[in-house]
Amino acid sequence: MAGKASETFSKEEKAAMKEAAAEAKRAKAKASADEDLKACLDKIAGMAPEDKALAERVHEIVTTTAPELYVRTWYGMPAYATDGKVVCFFQDAGKFKVRYATLGFQDPAALDEGTFWPTSYALTAIDDDVAARIAELVKRAVG
Repeated sequence: MAGKASETFSKEEKAAMKEAAAEAKRAKAKASADEDLKACLDKIAGMAPEDKALAERVHEIVTTTAPELYVRTWYGMPAYATDGKVVCFFQDAGKFKVRYATLGFQDPAALDEGTFWPTSYALTAIDDDVAARIAELVKRAVG
């Protein structure tokens, strides 16, 4: 049975869980905003070049559009939170070896549109139109 349980999660998923545990320890130790920002920027710096460029641009857009959001990591991904809850996050394609990076939104994001709406968006490039759309989504997300 032990062998099957260890095969339940991929190597990447296990790494994300370890990162979440480290983040919980940092939170329990009451890490400063500067420490959390550094952890986020370090994650971005360690990404593959294409993902890194997207993450840097997302970070710039989110922090400029909603400076009230707290910068941190979430399962080892750059994330932006309010009241201790993640509002949005960037998942690089390399994190789980998928085709594209995503910009995701969590429950606190005020993006509700009727009974059906997207909570994540695929990102392959960020031009001016995409940057404006991200900024619009972030503004809506924070209310």
